[in-house]
Amino acid sequence: MNQSQTAKSMTHGEAGLAIVFAASAFLCLFAAAKALDTAFAFHASLACAASLWAVFAIMNRYYDRPDSLPAREINGRPNYNMGPIKFSAVMAVFWGIAGFSVGLLIASQLAWPALNFDLPWTSFGRLRPLHTSAVVFAFGGNVLIATSFYVVQKTCRARLAGDLAPWFVVIGYNFFILIAGTGYLLGVTQSKEYAEPEWYADLWLTIVWVTYLLVFLMTIVKRKEPHIFVANWFYLAFIVTIAVLHLGNNPALPVSMFGSKSYIAWGGVQDAMFQWWYGHNAVGFFLTAGFLAIMYYFIPKRAERPVYSYRLSIIHFWAIIFLYIWAGPHHLHYTALPDWAQTLGMTFSIMLWMPSWGGMINGMMTLSGAWDKLRTDPVLRMLVVSVAFYGMATFEGPLMSIKVVNSLSHYTDWTIGHVHSGALGWVGFVSFGALYCLFPWLWDRKGLYSLKLVNWHFWIATIGIVLYISSMWVSGILQGLMWRAYTSLGFLEYSFIESVEAMHPFYIIRAAGGALFLIGALIMAFNLWMTVYAREEEVTAPVALQAAAE
Repeated sequence: MNQSQTAKSMTHGEAGLAIVFAASAFLCLFAAAKALDTAFAFHASLACAASLWAVFAIMNRYYDRPDSLPAREINGRPNYNMGPIKFSAVMAVFWGIAGFSVGLLIASQLAWPALNFDLPWTSFGRLRPLHTSAVVFAFGGNVLIATSFYVVQKTCRARLAGDLAPWFVVIGYNFFILIAGTGYLLGVTQSKEYAEPEWYADLWLTIVWVTYLLVFLMTIVKRKEPHIFVANWFYLAFIVTIAVLHLGNNPALPVSMFGSKSYIAWGGVQDAMFQWWYGHNAVGFFLTAGFLAIMYYFIPKRAERPVYSYRLSIIHFWAIIFLYIWAGPHHLHYTALPDWAQTLGMTFSIMLWMPSWGGMINGMMTLSGAWDKLRTDPVLRMLVVSVAFYGMATFEGPLMSIKVVNSLSHYTDWTIGHVHSGALGWVGFVSFGALYCLFPWLWDRKGLYSLKLVNWHFWIATIGIVLYISSMWVSGILQGLMWRAYTSLGFLEYSFIESVEAMHPFYIIRAAGGALFLIGALIMAFNLWMTVYAREEEVTAPVALQAAAE
């Protein structure tokens, strides 16, 4: 009697990706042999090794998996794909600690210049872009990818689209971070704020980002829920707009296909305009829209309350999408940019007050009827305080865009304080809160290892932020006043070196604040590690409210 058997075969995705990476390994090996500079040779060799690993990983996965791919549903329930999310969550913690550590080092270098060590790859000029990329794109980017893949599955009740595509996104994105970061240390840079990676890294990121968009979009298309939850609109806006910004700001012509150097298509004031259209909207859509999506899912989920006003969230979304994109020219006050463009940027920045605070109010008021939980749940407290920092930063930003204020604040440490009140208080805290929520959910634990450690993290990091931003506010205003002070004869009253000397105590305070923030992140890493690997009975369940004693 003949029995029909289903032969195991590779999917088109597995076979196609294996072939592509095999070809990539050969081409990268050829490029490394023909490289015109050491950095390009190193990156080509790294890409060759990564491509060979990818081929091995795909083949190994094929031989280890069952005959059929994982089902999209099991007994009518979605079969969620949590593997790529776990990877991104772990990488977010890793890159966060790395980025905060480099930030502490460069803050210390400004107070004690000997810490540059007279080495090219440890100089402030190379470590500073490494710090910004590590905390913004490596830490923040991995948090956004992890949370977006989690939220879109849960709110759509559908498995992530694609089989290998989600893994390609998370691993490919982290490989881009590796190429960009090592490039900075080797002196490879376009010298464009938040867009320093050279042409070949930009090309790779384009491929990864388009795949990310397709995975996210197709998951929404295959949703079982008729309604698209508001967080997904913010995630989608972040993904699409970052793609547009990346393509607009980074067209470049390489000097050679076997060298790292390239020249940007734009020049002069056009390049400046494109750069700050990109730079400000990287803040607007990467560091704001994406993390607002986190706020709209994780605060209601943690507080066990519905979003305060769904109507306000819709108004908030469309107002931010329309207004933010015009605000970039406020970075170019008193430059060669036409005055009308500067005024346009300032006007739209001031208008951003309304939708920004609409989002803050929506996040805060979601706790209506659940404010008591702030006493017992430090994770929720961290999420809510992040929204407060968001409100503060989005008040200060429009204020600093006003020309008369900008004439005092620009090029001073006030800008650094403003950026870090948003970065550490808003982005950092909402990311920490999301990670504290995600790890027990992803590894199926009943709770975090220790809520007491979360409490320690919250207070240590908060004190660090206060030290950091207050010292930068004072030093920035002092700088601005010293630079514009004149004697009765019309000469500058202070030399530049005198203003630098006056900053020294504030730089020490900033470094202390950064150290406290790093210590908080290390406490979080230990807590999350123990959450995954501790015995179940060691895990602390959320504390219930206790009745007051008689």
